[in-house]
Amino acid sequence: MSDNKTTFKNKTVLVTGGTGSFGEAVVAHLLAHDPKMVIVYSRDEKKQFDIRNRFNHDKLRLIIGDVRDSRALERAMHGVDMVFHAAALKYVPNCEFFPVEALMTNSLGTHNVIEAAINGGIKNVVVLSTDKAVYPINTMGMTKALAEKIMIAASIEKRGATDLCGTRYGNVMYTRGSVIPFFIERMKHKKPLTLTNGGMTRFMMSLDEAIDLVLFALVNGKSGEIYVRKAPAATMTDLIQALAELFKYKKGVVEVGARPGEKLHETLISTEELSRTEDIGDYYKIIPELAKMDYKEHNFGGLAAHNISAEGYTSANTARLTVKEIKKLLLALPEIRKELSLLKKGRFYHE
Repeated sequence: MSDNKTTFKNKTVLVTGGTGSFGEAVVAHLLAHDPKMVIVYSRDEKKQFDIRNRFNHDKLRLIIGDVRDSRALERAMHGVDMVFHAAALKYVPNCEFFPVEALMTNSLGTHNVIEAAINGGIKNVVVLSTDKAVYPINTMGMTKALAEKIMIAASIEKRGATDLCGTRYGNVMYTRGSVIPFFIERMKHKKPLTLTNGGMTRFMMSLDEAIDLVLFALVNGKSGEIYVRKAPAATMTDLIQALAELFKYKKGVVEVGARPGEKLHETLISTEELSRTEDIGDYYKIIPELAKMDYKEHNFGGLAAHNISAEGYTSANTARLTVKEIKKLLLALPEIRKELSLLKKGRFYHE
C-alpha cells in the first residue's frame, strides 16, 4: 500500500459512505497517519455504531447524513481539508428496480458533495466511480457516468480553489455485495454455486489496491482527471474453479443466466478516451474532454503514449488470470484465510 505518512498529518478528511467496505478500509488507513480528524458521513446508524466500536478512536467523528441533503453536507464539511466521495447505491439489480433512487444518490448526491466542497473551500475531492460507467447499459453505470460528467463540468468551471478528480475501478475482491462473499455463503449453506455466464470476465483488484488508487488520485489528480489502475481480469468459470479447489467444494455449479443490467465484459477506458489517456506506470490518467481540445496534438504529441487496444481497456483484453493465479490472489485476502481456517476447524458449514 502507498506510504502517505505526511499527506494526512493534521488534516481533516471527510469520507462519504464511510461505513461501506471501501469507506471503512480507507478510514482505517487515514487514522494510522496522524490526521487532525476523520469524519464518516453516512446514513446507516447501525454501521456507524459498529465502526465506532471497531476503531474506538478520539480522532474519528461520525455524522448521520445523506448526500441528497445539501445543507447537511455543507455543515459536515466545515473545517474539512479533503473529501473522498464513496457514497453510492452500487447493487446493480436494486438500481434497475429503483432507478430514481440511484439517480438521487449517485448523480445528484455527487453534485451536492461537489457544490458543498467548492462552497466550503475544500482543497481536494476524489469522486469514486466504476467500470460500469463506461458504455453503461444499467442504471448504476448510467448514474455513475453522470456523476463523472458532473465532476468534470465543475472542474472546467474553475469555481473556487477545489481540485476535483475521479477514479474508476472494477471488482474489488470480497467487498460487501460482491461475488466472492456470495459464493462463500453458497458454500457455507452447502448449495451449488450459481453462475450467470461462465465466459463473463471481471477486473480483479484488492481493497488495498483500490485504496492506493484513490490516494494516488488525491495527491496527483487535477482538473477533472480520472485515474484507472491497471488490473488483471478473470472469467467467472475460473474464479469459481479457484474457490472450489481452495475449499475442496464439490456441490457443483448451476448456470442461471445474466441478471438485469449485466455485461459480458466490463470497460475501464473507452475507445473514445484513448486519445486523452496517458500511461503513468501503475495507472492510466484520462484528461477531461474540452470544447477546444486539439486531438491532433494529443494523438501525436505524446499524451496518448500507451499500449491499450483500439477497443479500449476492457476485462476481455487485459491480462487474464489463470486459476492458479486467482487462487494466489484469493489466499492473500484475510477474509479467505479466515474462512479456510474455519473449514479446517470444522466450523465453516451452516447446519
